[in-house]
Amino acid sequence: MLRNISDLKGSKVIATDGDVGKIEHVYFDDVTWGLRYLVVDTGTWLHRRKVLISPYSILRGDEFSRTVHLKLSRQEVQDSPKIDTHKPVSRQHETELLGYYGYPPYWEGPSFWGMGGFPDESLVGSGPVPVGAVQGSLTPSALTPAADIRLRNADEVRSYHIEAADGNIGQVSGFLFDDAAWVIRYVTVDTRSWWTGGSEVLLATQWIDGIDFETRTVSTSLTRDAVKDSPDYDLAVPLNRSYETQLHSFYGRRGYWL
Repeated sequence: MLRNISDLKGSKVIATDGDVGKIEHVYFDDVTWGLRYLVVDTGTWLHRRKVLISPYSILRGDEFSRTVHLKLSRQEVQDSPKIDTHKPVSRQHETELLGYYGYPPYWEGPSFWGMGGFPDESLVGSGPVPVGAVQGSLTPSALTPAADIRLRNADEVRSYHIEAADGNIGQVSGFLFDDAAWVIRYVTVDTRSWWTGGSEVLLATQWIDGIDFETRTVSTSLTRDAVKDSPDYDLAVPLNRSYETQLHSFYGRRGYWL
């Protein structure tokens, strides 16, 4: 099912034995567009400490009750490695966190989640290990930061300008993600600053060529006219496969589901 990332913000996160906190932000990587972590504000429970929760830890989500249920206990969350979410999350920090929970590194493999397209339980290790033991288990390759992989706060990219092959077409207004694969499938673009009568349009992340964080732009090889003539999209209507097929056919692109 495709959902808007904005629906996650403020959702309550529940461990196997009680509340953990509320989702404050979402981190995605700017190469595969995989949703890598929920940033959870633990409130008074852990003195407003922020913790990172991987989709590997999620049992299920309920958009109607705005809750996310974890496979973890509160103690497991409390004992997880501390990470300063005010600073960029390094690959070393990720390796320490994933190692603590016994999760495989998603960057080692051909798919969104390493060896699989989903955060599958079959790829998960034996569970949390003592934090002090994680550092000693890290391999040199795991500690080496990958220059082409960066985690980004979705809120940071919202409002970036969209540059088509022949000029600006608007700005990023949101993201639609697949809540099974935990991957961003579409960027929603507000075109009203570009043309009178403009509206929201969808760009599949497969059609995005890159993100420039210095100029705050997202680039695509699509043309302005093509985007302007693309099928109308209504944010109030749940996205279905029929519309997705129509959109991909319009651009002559293969659907990610094929």
